Amino acid sequence: MDKRRRKQAKTSSCCSEEVSSIEWEFINMSEQEEDLIHRMYKLVGDRWALIAGRIPGRKAEEIERFWIMRHGEVFANRRKELKRCNS
Repeated sequence: MDKRRRKQAKTSSCCSEEVSSIEWEFINMSEQEEDLIHRMYKLVGDRWALIAGRIPGRKAEEIERFWIMRHGEVFANRRKELKRCNS
């Protein structure tokens, strides 16, 4: 095995950890940003880069994460729990 292959094997094995979506921090969006995301999603679907291009300072990953956290079943249950605890 040459040096390049050994180096690639080392880097690929150490960086394969994924962050669970449950560990994500909630992304705060303004009402205008949320409205635009909803309207754009109706028009273009889950083309996050296209939607992010319409919102200055936002990345496609942020938009997608926001959408999943807002509309995903796992996060819906967490939101209900947080509302009960805060009430």
